[in-house]
Amino acid sequence: MRKAAAHSWRLLVVGALVYAVFALLGRFHELAAAVFLGMVVTALLRPVVGLLARALPRQLAVALALLAGIVLVLGVLALVGEAVAGERRVLQEEFVTGVERVERWLERPPFRLHPEALSDIQARLGRFLSSHRSTLISTAISGGRRLVEVVTVIALALFCSVFFLFSGGRQWRWFCDQLPVTARDRVALAGSTAWRTFTGYTHGIVLVAATNAVLVGIALFLLGVPLALPLALLEFFAAFVPLIGSPIALAVAAVVALAAKGPVIAAVVVALIVVIGQIEGHVLHPVVMSWAVRLHPVVVALAVIGGAVAAGVLGAVVAVPLVSVVWAVHQALRRRQGRNGASSAAA
Repeated sequence: MRKAAAHSWRLLVVGALVYAVFALLGRFHELAAAVFLGMVVTALLRPVVGLLARALPRQLAVALALLAGIVLVLGVLALVGEAVAGERRVLQEEFVTGVERVERWLERPPFRLHPEALSDIQARLGRFLSSHRSTLISTAISGGRRLVEVVTVIALALFCSVFFLFSGGRQWRWFCDQLPVTARDRVALAGSTAWRTFTGYTHGIVLVAATNAVLVGIALFLLGVPLALPLALLEFFAAFVPLIGSPIALAVAAVVALAAKGPVIAAVVVALIVVIGQIEGHVLHPVVMSWAVRLHPVVVALAVIGGAVAAGVLGAVVAVPLVSVVWAVHQALRRRQGRNGASSAAA
C-alpha cells in the first residue's frame, strides 16, 4: 500500500504538470505556436547553417539558410496555386458531372433514394445559405482575423529562429549558469537530451510526411483525381498529427475522387488510405522515428487526443514530441542516477 500510494501521488503530480503545460499552450497559443514553429525551423535548418558556417560568417550563414527556406516554401505554395488555377475550369465541369453521377448512383440499389429527396436536400441547402448569409459573412471576417494571427505567428517564429540559429547554444549556457551549482549538470543533461530528441523527432516526422505526400500525389495523379498536388500538400501537413492526420487528409481526397471520378475511383482512394496507413505505421514510423524515441501506438493515440482536448490543433501537433522529450529526459536522468549510484557503491 505504501508503494502504491507513493507511485499514485507521483502520477498525480505528473498528470497535473502535463495538464498545466497544455492549459498554458491553450491560453497563450499564439506565443506557444510561434516558439514551437521557431524550434522546428531551427531543428531543420541548423545542419544547413552549420555547413554554411564553415565557409561564411555565422550571421550570413543564418540569413542564407532562412532565405533559402522561405524561397522553397513560397515556391511550393506558388506551384500549388498555379495547379489549382490551371485546373479550375476542368474541375468545375468534373464536379458538376460528378455530382450528377453520385445522384444517379444513390438512386440505384442498394440505396434506392428517391430523386425528390436529393432535390429537396439541394433546396434546403440553398435556403440554409440564404438565411444564414450574415453568419457566413461574419465567419469570413473572423477568418480574415485568423489570417492576420497566422501571419503574426509566422513572423514571430522566424524572428525566434534567427536567434536560436545564431546563438541558441550561448543562450542555453547562460540559462544554466543562472541555476544553483548542484542543479546545473542535471539541467544541462536534460536540455541536451531534450533538444536531441526534438531534433530527431522533427527530422523523422518531416521525412515521414514527405514520403506520405509523394506516395499520395503519385497515386492520385495516376488515378486522374483532380487537385493531386494540393491534396498531396494537405497530406504532408496532416501527417504532423500522428495516427489521425493522414486518414483525415485522405478522406478529403476520397470525397474529391467521389465527386470527380465516381465511386470506383473513390473506393480505390479508400484502399489507398489503408495501404498508406500500414506503410506509415509498420515501416516508416518504426524505422525513421527510431532516431528519436519509439513510443507505443497507445501512448501516441492518448497523447494526440489529450493534446487536442486540452489545446486544440496545436495541442494535437505538440503532444507527441512533448511526450517523447519528457520520456527521453526521464531515461537520461535515470541512467545518470544509476551510474552515480554504481560509482558510489564501488567507492
